[in-house]
Amino acid sequence: MGYFNRIILIVLDSVGIGELPDAALYGDEGSDTLGHVSELTGVKLPNMGRLGLGNIKSLASVPPVGHPMGFYGKMAERSMGKDTTTGHWEISGVWLEKPFPTYPDGFPQEIIEAFEKRIGTKVIGNKTASGTEIIKELGQEHITTGYPIVYTSADSVFQIAAHEDLIPPDRLYEMCHIAREIMTGEHAVARIIARPFVGTPGNFIRTERRRDFSLAPPEDTMLDRMIAKDFEVCGVGKIEDIFAHRGISLSNHTGNNRDGIKATIDCMDNLNSGMIFTNLADFDTQYGHRNNVAGYAKALKEFDDALSDIMVHVQKRDLLIITADHGCDPATESTDHSREYVPLLVYTPSNENGVSLGIRNTFSDIAQTVAENFGLEPFEHGISFLEEIGGDRL
Repeated sequence: MGYFNRIILIVLDSVGIGELPDAALYGDEGSDTLGHVSELTGVKLPNMGRLGLGNIKSLASVPPVGHPMGFYGKMAERSMGKDTTTGHWEISGVWLEKPFPTYPDGFPQEIIEAFEKRIGTKVIGNKTASGTEIIKELGQEHITTGYPIVYTSADSVFQIAAHEDLIPPDRLYEMCHIAREIMTGEHAVARIIARPFVGTPGNFIRTERRRDFSLAPPEDTMLDRMIAKDFEVCGVGKIEDIFAHRGISLSNHTGNNRDGIKATIDCMDNLNSGMIFTNLADFDTQYGHRNNVAGYAKALKEFDDALSDIMVHVQKRDLLIITADHGCDPATESTDHSREYVPLLVYTPSNENGVSLGIRNTFSDIAQTVAENFGLEPFEHGISFLEEIGGDRL
């Protein structure tokens, strides 16, 4: 066992903190998720502020503090891409040198034909679209024909939308498994996503029974190495999906931020040692992709309020890490992810004299820190910040 008995890692999905130097290559110049939400809404985030959020960069509504309780910095993404899978894999020690394939003009006909043959029915859609807009556009046709809606986005995803009364979620998940089997090789998209919805034309609503079917990481992640050393790993939210159910000993597949926060605290109450890895996706799915600045601010405030409850459960030999996986600036015209730095906030009650961790060159600094703490095989990429937070003095 290393310096800390437990590491609690919380990913605020899409909460970026300013454009990366290569943002222009992704069409994301000027993106600044936290900066713009702070400026446009004035949202107060006192708990993250005390940990050093406002010390990372100037935020209109989160001022820097003189003596942060936490250690703070920001991390650059080195992998090619700006999606959930790429970000989480890099956090866990795996870099991607080649981006996942995307389909701005829809999927090739041979892919669609193979999928239709396997599921025994035609599909409709096959284009790039917003998930909420496509069910408005094609929901009635879907109900009339019974054909599932297939669509994609700027991300590497094959998404299937279906009304729960017409195609029950379990059948939709079966279709996703079939799509996962088809989308291999050059068409190995990062995720197949089930997008169930309910309601009537003009009032369709997506449900929380979404499921992601990800590629398996091409190399061992910190989760695999934790399990190999007999450490417990509790995944909360869509963590088990992102890692293709690998490297997880306990999982709570929560459907929203509120339940994810509660499940994280439940894990902290029941896990004596090991790792808790949480993804809170509402920032991205509910607000970032929908350009809802006010909703994004509200979600940030709700997390910040809950952070005080989380911190009550952080023990002396615990390390709490709060970060993100990419940006999704709701204040820009784009509804897609943005290529941004992500914040890094690190807290332990054993050292509340926080200092800057600077600009980290890769998300994999987290994996290297986890590896050093738990005595795992070190990763090829990343530099541990364990010594900088005083782990050697515990």
